Amino acid sequence: MNKFFPNRFQNKTIVVTGAGQGIGKGVAVRAAQEGAQVALVDRSEIVYEVVNEIKALGGEAIGIVADLEVYENFVATFKEVKATFNRIDVLINNVGGTIWAKPYEHYKVDEIEKEIKRSLFPTLWGCHAVLPYMLEQNSGAIVNISSIATRSINRVPYAAAKGGVNAITASLAFENATKNIRVNGIATGGTEAPPRIIPRNPNEQSENEKNWYQQIIDQTVDSTLMKRYGTIEEQVGAILFLASDEASYITGITLPVSGGDLG
Repeated sequence: MNKFFPNRFQNKTIVVTGAGQGIGKGVAVRAAQEGAQVALVDRSEIVYEVVNEIKALGGEAIGIVADLEVYENFVATFKEVKATFNRIDVLINNVGGTIWAKPYEHYKVDEIEKEIKRSLFPTLWGCHAVLPYMLEQNSGAIVNISSIATRSINRVPYAAAKGGVNAITASLAFENATKNIRVNGIATGGTEAPPRIIPRNPNEQSENEKNWYQQIIDQTVDSTLMKRYGTIEEQVGAILFLASDEASYITGITLPVSGGDLG
């Protein structure tokens, strides 16, 4: 059961990327229920459906369609958010996700590059583009969504990207801690979610690919102390805690939310 904290984010503006479905949607909806003005960003127009859900619940939200693998789109996004809500208090960098799952020797060069572009660069670009706003107001919180898959099988390029996200988190926190800007990460474990409306890889899987993906599932469950996947709500709770003022003395960490699997 969700545990809401009414008004926890009152007078705060939160930007959530990858907000059209999954964890990003969960974060955006709950943040709005807790009083935030929320900007939901996604490359798909399904994000507008989530905005309508939030408004139906009495929340305040806008939707922005943008491909955040492109830096200039982040710049334009934050300009729109600032023009609408007049400030940016929190950025949840949620764009990313495994596209392919297979032993490393089976990856093609362009597939490796696409994995890095999908799961590293949106976080790198988002942190860079939001900093001027947070520095100007002398406050802010960034939560980067990483993964315990930095120690995993059948997704080496994705692991490399998320290892980069962890490094960004630690180093950026170090640089900005005295400027009242906190930077933390969440290393998500396996998470139960509805089927994706827009799959990361639209191509039908071969039998080998199905087997390789099942190996990931089996390894993930086996690596957890709790021997199960988590829920979207369990990820959302941790993300919003780090985004909130309750975590005011926490920066530079990547918190595993993974049933005891430390990655």
